[in-house]
Amino acid sequence: MAKIVDAEEQTAAILEDIEEPMFGVLDVVLLVALLGVAAWWLMRNKKADAALREKTYAIQPMAMSSAPQSTENSFIKKLKSSGRSLIVFYGSQTGTGEEFAGRIAKDGIRYKMKGMVADPEEYDMEDLIQMKTIPNSLAVFCMATYGEGDPTDNAMDFYEWLQNGEADLTGLNYAVFGLGNKTYEHFNEVAIYIDKRLEELGATRVFELGLGDDDANIEDDFITWKDKFWPTVCAHFGIESAGEDVSVRQYKLTEHIESIPDRVFTGEVARLHSLINQRPPFDVKNPYLAPIKVNRELHKGGDRSCMHIEFDIEGSKMRYDTGDHVAVYPMNDSELVNKFGTLLGVNLDTIITLTNTDEDSSKKHPFPCPCSYRTALTYYIDITSNPRTHILKELAEYASDPEEAAKLKLMASTCAEGKQLYSQWINHDNRNIVHILEDMPSCKPKLDHLCELLPRIQCRYYSISSSSKLYPTIVHITAVKVEYDTPTGRRNKGVATSWLAGKIPTDPNALPVVPIFFRKSQFKLPTRPQTPIIMIGPGTGLAPFRGFIQERDMAREEGKPIGDTILYFGCRKKSEDFLYEEELEEFVKKGTLKLHVAFSRDQKEKVYVTHLLAKNAEEIWNVIGENNGHIYVCGDARTMAHDVHGILLKVVQEKGNMTESEAAIYVKKMEAQKRYSADVWS
Repeated sequence: MAKIVDAEEQTAAILEDIEEPMFGVLDVVLLVALLGVAAWWLMRNKKADAALREKTYAIQPMAMSSAPQSTENSFIKKLKSSGRSLIVFYGSQTGTGEEFAGRIAKDGIRYKMKGMVADPEEYDMEDLIQMKTIPNSLAVFCMATYGEGDPTDNAMDFYEWLQNGEADLTGLNYAVFGLGNKTYEHFNEVAIYIDKRLEELGATRVFELGLGDDDANIEDDFITWKDKFWPTVCAHFGIESAGEDVSVRQYKLTEHIESIPDRVFTGEVARLHSLINQRPPFDVKNPYLAPIKVNRELHKGGDRSCMHIEFDIEGSKMRYDTGDHVAVYPMNDSELVNKFGTLLGVNLDTIITLTNTDEDSSKKHPFPCPCSYRTALTYYIDITSNPRTHILKELAEYASDPEEAAKLKLMASTCAEGKQLYSQWINHDNRNIVHILEDMPSCKPKLDHLCELLPRIQCRYYSISSSSKLYPTIVHITAVKVEYDTPTGRRNKGVATSWLAGKIPTDPNALPVVPIFFRKSQFKLPTRPQTPIIMIGPGTGLAPFRGFIQERDMAREEGKPIGDTILYFGCRKKSEDFLYEEELEEFVKKGTLKLHVAFSRDQKEKVYVTHLLAKNAEEIWNVIGENNGHIYVCGDARTMAHDVHGILLKVVQEKGNMTESEAAIYVKKMEAQKRYSADVWS
């Protein structure tokens, strides 16, 4: 309004200032009229702007409405349009949860419950409210627990929706199977919460919660649960089994023999030619081809190998923080891949496409297609892990020898004898799919069927062993090469580490490259460098702490005050596997680091980091009890991390003058405050 008032005041001033008529009456009238029109035009536009702003504000709540904004993310519409009543959601970080979900959906055919597999990240999960509109409908959740009791990346939004929402799920029938590991404190926490929360929101639990333990035999846990699940479902809905389980192919094969397609995948994760035409942002579906600048051996002796590898990310626009993880997409060993062609008499260079027979499925292909058998077996399919029971069941149909067929069927069964045989012949003897085909020569499955059955190969995660502040364009990892002999006399090799071991940079103009991306971690240094820390990392558990120490040393050299930086490191022998020995000792000399090292095999009785910790209760309490410091654990979850937790409880109880329950509460509070962090594996 300021401009309008000014115009009116100016007109009045002009009229008042006229002592002698410079203009005639008509001139004055015209001038006033023009100014009036100008004022009206300005007022009209301001009103229009205000109305537009008001209208925009009014429609904002509608945009945030819980109603689905499009049918693309409505699983209810898909279920109804395709006559399905079963949907199986999965929360999966390594692919096992997705695999189990697929097996349940496939089983549904036997029970006249046509099913679909769904990634909760791709759908509007508020549609669960509408499941009651589909007669005899059932939602199953195969949910893995990841990290410190967290949901997997693809289930995060769904998990938060359950936590924060109050949807009425009355009429929703559900069941939950959890995938976890008992060596971790938060065993199956996600599945337990989802099972409980769905009931609180009014849903009906059709079958009891299943808890799979990957530290023992998660396949056994799953098939035992599933064996009781379906009879209960049948009783609940009043349906009967359609009879014996029959093999139903999920994908249709097309072999491109006469004409090769223009677009053929050669190992890309998602986008065609993404490994040739690199463009950011780089992530799980679009990894960056990072040149390896350094690949050197860290062990000074012995029969084991540990590699220090440096990836160059300059110009990639990728950023990492100290403590994050780097993921590597590996390749299967070519010798193992070639055995498929020899054993099954197939030309591995044949270009194929596997297309989902379910037109409504969001997953059109099991992996990027078209591609050659060789590409699929090299880049996309896991051929080194121990096959699960449902694969053995399918293999039995291809065995012409009755004894071999019977053995495969027995191992695929849920009877005690079958479980025992599977545990011994597959798991204990460490047989992968190639070993099975070698040891059962009458078994000649179709290679395309194997490509359908076998799980996808997963990227491997490594703790970054460098500081992002010191090395912003270089990423370091510390990786032990996995290689061992099996009870059958075979030599098994770790997929990623054996592949990385061969990538030695010899020509600076032709460096070997590896597809990588970063995963954020909660494993972080305190924001204040003067906060004292204790780091416990035997073996390659040292990796993230190397980055922590580099960062602390950099702060010290910049003149910043740093708190006590204490490392507990353990290895077998000082002369063989003392990782980064010279580097760590230099940090000690400079006053950055206080180092405790346990050499387990340099004396008659074995000494581990836990022995050193138990002796240094005063030091531990000084850091975590008296100075509000942080403690970090990285490495083996099964024994080391478990023992460290027990020692901490004892220290807090004794030095803090607490009862056992008070000490447990104190340590729990440290975890909640991120003062006690673990980055462990089993």
